[in-house]
Amino acid sequence: MSTTADLVTAIKKELKAAQLTYADLAEAIGMAESSVKRMLAKGDMPLSRIDEICRALHLDFADLARSVADSRPLLQQMTREQENAVVADRKLLLTAICVLSQWTLEQIVATYRITEPEGIGYLAQLDRIGIIELRPANRYKLRLAKTFRWQANGPVMDFFRENAVLDYFGGQFAGEDETMLLVHGSIAPHLASNFVERIQRIGQDFSQQHLQDQRLAASKIEGYTLVLGMRKWELPAFATLRR
Repeated sequence: MSTTADLVTAIKKELKAAQLTYADLAEAIGMAESSVKRMLAKGDMPLSRIDEICRALHLDFADLARSVADSRPLLQQMTREQENAVVADRKLLLTAICVLSQWTLEQIVATYRITEPEGIGYLAQLDRIGIIELRPANRYKLRLAKTFRWQANGPVMDFFRENAVLDYFGGQFAGEDETMLLVHGSIAPHLASNFVERIQRIGQDFSQQHLQDQRLAASKIEGYTLVLGMRKWELPAFATLRR
């Protein structure tokens, strides 16, 4: 949740953007300049006073609130406790995965056995965690940093390792629009990071294409899952044969 300090910071930014001084604001809302300074320093003001400030700035309160929300730091990673909470409720985990793909509530409800009230509740939980900023009409904005990752050895990745890896790689990958490539080699360690960056770019390209194609009719798109990885690894059956 945003604090009063965030609200005051947003007001000060709007004053600066409008090239207004404290004296200008004081005159507009009928207060002494010293009182305005004291009010903003303490962050103690009624809603009626905030409305007056918004009018002086020619700003809707909704715009001010949005400015406060946009100033919140983006989520880099969830705590283990938060991930445990998400994994403990399969529908909440499903909703989290859907919002990462920027599905609407309507899409989620139409596709999965989640009622609209349930979906709204799950979106509210994701808002409290910080994954999204819930907006009117059950719309939302992702609050994730570009570097957001589930914890490498956290509850969410453990869930997918236990429930998805064998099923995913058990597929034939035989379709014309499918592929699986296994390449093993020995390279200079300092070059590995270059390949990691390329892999990450492929993932970003896939995500961008997903977002662009959301404008298409549902009959024109199909669900794919891209799994990319690179790590120091040798098949255990081979490793046991090493001298």
